[in-house]
Amino acid sequence: MPTARRTRKATSKKAKATAKKRAPKAKPGKRATGSGAKSTNGAYNPLAPQRVQEILRRLDERYPGVTCALKHTSAWELLAATILSAQCTDATVNRVTPELFRKYPTAGAFATLEPEQLEPEIRPTGFFRNKSKSLVGAARGVVETFNGQVPDTMEQLLTLPGVARKTANVVLGTWFKKAVGVVVDTHVHRISRRLELTRSDNPKDIEQDLMKVIPEEKWIDFSHQIIHHGRALCIARKPKCAECNLENLCHAADKTWSTVEIHKAAK
Repeated sequence: MPTARRTRKATSKKAKATAKKRAPKAKPGKRATGSGAKSTNGAYNPLAPQRVQEILRRLDERYPGVTCALKHTSAWELLAATILSAQCTDATVNRVTPELFRKYPTAGAFATLEPEQLEPEIRPTGFFRNKSKSLVGAARGVVETFNGQVPDTMEQLLTLPGVARKTANVVLGTWFKKAVGVVVDTHVHRISRRLELTRSDNPKDIEQDLMKVIPEEKWIDFSHQIIHHGRALCIARKPKCAECNLENLCHAADKTWSTVEIHKAAK
């Protein structure tokens, strides 16, 4: 009987070894590419309408009703605050502007100043010499050319010193509720590339790319939502991917955690 048991055990081990050799190796399956991101031929398409709509839906869900974080009570205050926000956080601008606008409440008040007089007031925002020239120049332009009223068209706004498309889009979208373009600040620049909504590194081209894929009625909200998203979760150095409701739609190369495959060019 002991001999029979040993024989059965040996046969069993041999059978298992043979089966293991014959069994095909399991191939690692591809991870999901995100909701609605396939084209008609099955290839991944980051600009697929279904994917873009899902991104917008989730942004609406996470950031309902958000607007510009710069504190203001008039078109001029918003214009001035946006000029100050270049290369500066909105939080810093919001610490500077209450006293600034108390002392100089209108474009007309700014227009009477020399740039050097403003420099100490706005020094915390950085690049204060250039910004003081832009503020005084923009104020004089508003007073002399537009009768003290901030203009409400892109063409007119761009004639003012210190005003480029980003600043004009902020004023037009936030104050005048006009969707003329998409605000491309540092957050929109970074996150649009991470989400593969653009491959460009130039703000003007990024704006044009976004205007092609984002519905016009969402241009204003999209910018505000992405800016808030960039501050709250999709931060530059260490994004909080595990907390992000866009995570399985995002294939960014610098993700800190992912349930989907990574695309090296998405950065």
